[in-house]
Amino acid sequence: MAPTFLLTVVLILIIVFAAFFMVKQQTAAIIERFGKFHSIRQSGLHFKIPLIDKVAGRLSLKIQQLDVIVETKTLDDVFVKLKVSVQYKVITEKVYDAFYKLDYPHEQITSYVFDVVRAEVPKMKLDDVFVKKDDIALAVKAELNDAMADYGFDIIRTLVTDIDPDPQVKIAMNRINASEREKIAAQFEGDAQRILIVERAKAEAESKRLQGQGIADQRREIARGLEESVEVLNKVGINSQEASALIVVTQHYDTLQSIGQQTNSNLILLPNSPQAGSQMLNDMVASFTASNQIGEAMKNAKPKLKK
Repeated sequence: MAPTFLLTVVLILIIVFAAFFMVKQQTAAIIERFGKFHSIRQSGLHFKIPLIDKVAGRLSLKIQQLDVIVETKTLDDVFVKLKVSVQYKVITEKVYDAFYKLDYPHEQITSYVFDVVRAEVPKMKLDDVFVKKDDIALAVKAELNDAMADYGFDIIRTLVTDIDPDPQVKIAMNRINASEREKIAAQFEGDAQRILIVERAKAEAESKRLQGQGIADQRREIARGLEESVEVLNKVGINSQEASALIVVTQHYDTLQSIGQQTNSNLILLPNSPQAGSQMLNDMVASFTASNQIGEAMKNAKPKLKK
């Protein structure tokens, strides 16, 4: 009696435990009775008739993500791989459709993603694919929403998370980018050199202007000094011609003295004999006298021409 009683108790416990089951949060359980759909149970503790009802399956009601990698060709004949991430979930009111109408929802979604991407990308150039990736994602979402809603799936969002062209194309794009940057750098360098040349020319012009102004001021002061020297000599009875000749002779000997004081001066041949000064003075006085005579003759000739 004891073994039979124990076996009976064990069978009863097994049946009791088999009659109760738990459904986790954000999960739906499908109950079938004799192989036919009976009910859908949400999260919590539930009862089913042992050996008659069974849990046919469970569906997660959480948002899920499916990553699909599609290889296609652009309008400018560049092969590119796109990674499209599809975020979806089972509609709570359509758990029956999601469980019984599709055996492999991932494959179904993947097929639609391939179809849409390979229809949209060949219309764009490679640069436009990077710029308009959101348009591709919206087109995929619109197509999936229309197709998967009947099967009990809601497409939350689609994202183009990666665009990977052929490696040779990426190398060429990087080379183009580097060339453009080198071109811009060369333009900036040329502008800098041009500005430097212009500023150097302005500085040189300003230097020449100041140098000319200095020379003009120097000559003006020399002329003023000569004028004062002539006035002083006139006061002691020396006329202007003799005074001018005396000043020139004095400057001549001052020049010789200055040259002699320089140790690294170049060779300059100047008359420095004792008669050179008197000869230079006589020549200058004679030239001044001749010029005065010519000037007087020209003045006398002008009245005659008028008559």
